[in-house]
Amino acid sequence: MLTKCFLLCLLALGAYAGEEDVLDLGDDDFTSKLDQHENTLVMFYAPWCGHCKRLKPEYAKAAELLRGNDPPITLAKVDCTEAGKDTCTKFGVSGYPTLKIFSRSEMVSEYNGPREAPGIVKFMQSQVGPASKELKGDDCHKAFLTTDEVSLIGYFEKESSALSTAFQAVAKKLREKVRFAHTYAKSLIEKEGLTDHIVLYRPKALQNKFEPNTVKFEGKDSIADINDFIAKNYFGLVGVRTRDNAGQFENPLVVAYYAVDYVKNPKGTNYWRNRVIKIGKEFPEVNFAISNKDDFQHELNDFGIEFAKGEKPVVLARDAKNQKFILKDEFSVESLEKFVKDFVAGKLEPFLKSEPIPEDNSGNVKVAVAKNFEELISNADSDILIEFYAPWCGHCKKLAPIFDELGDKLAKEDVIIAKMDATANDVPPQFEVRGFPTLFWIPKNSKDSPVKYEGGRELEDFVKYIAKHSTESLKGYDRKGNPVKTPSDEL
Repeated sequence: MLTKCFLLCLLALGAYAGEEDVLDLGDDDFTSKLDQHENTLVMFYAPWCGHCKRLKPEYAKAAELLRGNDPPITLAKVDCTEAGKDTCTKFGVSGYPTLKIFSRSEMVSEYNGPREAPGIVKFMQSQVGPASKELKGDDCHKAFLTTDEVSLIGYFEKESSALSTAFQAVAKKLREKVRFAHTYAKSLIEKEGLTDHIVLYRPKALQNKFEPNTVKFEGKDSIADINDFIAKNYFGLVGVRTRDNAGQFENPLVVAYYAVDYVKNPKGTNYWRNRVIKIGKEFPEVNFAISNKDDFQHELNDFGIEFAKGEKPVVLARDAKNQKFILKDEFSVESLEKFVKDFVAGKLEPFLKSEPIPEDNSGNVKVAVAKNFEELISNADSDILIEFYAPWCGHCKKLAPIFDELGDKLAKEDVIIAKMDATANDVPPQFEVRGFPTLFWIPKNSKDSPVKYEGGRELEDFVKYIAKHSTESLKGYDRKGNPVKTPSDEL
């Protein structure tokens, strides 16, 4: 018969439910219902909101996975267009979906975590209860390791040991990203043959013949050493890169994109992953990962790939300088090995996403593309004001005629007015473009230090800014942007 501890741990891993597990709240019962729940994530939404529609099935799936969690975690929702209008106003909801974490009916914090079910579950579990779960017996130990996630367990003889103290500090720091557990149970320590040890366990789905299923910590009793141990070993030779954890993978990075799916097709997923691992183990200086090609279509687009055909992986890479490289040959162990060898040796030609260089660029607003950027912008012996825009951007469309007029006005000055479609061209890394339009001022003697333009966007604003900041005084304007009078003006 299963022990009570084992049953509780199994429940914590998720007994499946459905949409009905998401608590529906409104103005009339928001406080009374939340007061019945210890920890609640609340989604404030609008039925017509596209982002809300995409989040809804992930949110429901997360509710399934959290059913029976210990300590309890509830997921709830409020329709800001109907029964929950006043509540949404009370909590300052201005966009959809907005998610907030509550303890009873008191708001604890904004939710800034992932928007996929597994990520929502991991994030919320990290927000409640201890950072590291204490395992008091063999059944709970087995249940904790019955998971599809990498897990760390600390085996400590004493709670006050230096390694135990450091382990708990790391757990608090990384609780949103990593599953931690610990035990002081003598029976578990003796059974595992471990005293004052930390062990990283790979889930069954990620186990392979190229690397051990468990990794023991061999460092000093310090936070830094434990952090380094986790960073080095967490993803293994080839990590499974998702939208939630993509930011944790550092360059140089080689990624194989294909139909990664550990739920519906774990065998097929590992078929290709194992081939990447075979090569990855030979190049410890490079990080390797696999990613679902549909989840990362935007990255494929950045490499000029509109659609990844067939079952075989598409392999893309970025070096330490964030330059991009493509495996042009059909995927095989042999082609991948050659590609990575050349990648490491610096023999590959970087991929540059670029529109064609304009045949006629004689206009007063110069058109910059990735292929002519160095010649037109980086090597120009003039001050430059450049706009990075998107063709669909309304603000960019409004700015276009003003920018054209600015180019005409300054046509005889030692200043280049330029524009670049940032959606169709690779933007050099020194230009941080996060929205459209984004403008930069580039002094001719400081090409490596562009200055983000934060001024007004009327013609007069641009003229005054350029007149003030130009390396040499303008011919037609003084430093305040006032037109300079010529003898002919006085006649």
